[in-house]
Amino acid sequence: MALLPRDEVDRALAGDLSAWRREGDAITREVQAPAFLDGVRLVQHVAQVAEESDHHPDIDIRYTTLTFTLSTHSEGGVTARDLELAARI
Repeated sequence: MALLPRDEVDRALAGDLSAWRREGDAITREVQAPAFLDGVRLVQHVAQVAEESDHHPDIDIRYTTLTFTLSTHSEGGVTARDLELAARI
C-alpha cells in the first residue's frame, strides 16, 4: 500500500476526519470517555473494528482519555488503510 500525498491526507483531516490531526507520520485522535470503564468498552469496540480491518491503531489509555494513532508502519506513514480505519473509529 502506497503512502498518500500530504495534501490528500490534509483534505481528509479537514473534511470527514476533522476529529483527527496529523502528528508526524501518523494521524491521531483523542477521545474523552465519561468514565474509565466506558473508555475500556470503547477500546474493545475499536479492537473489534481493527481486527475486521486487519489494521491496528496504537491505543493509549490515560484514565478517561483515549488516544488512537494510525500509521502504516511498513510504509512509514499514512496510507488509505489508515484513513479507512479512522473513518470507522
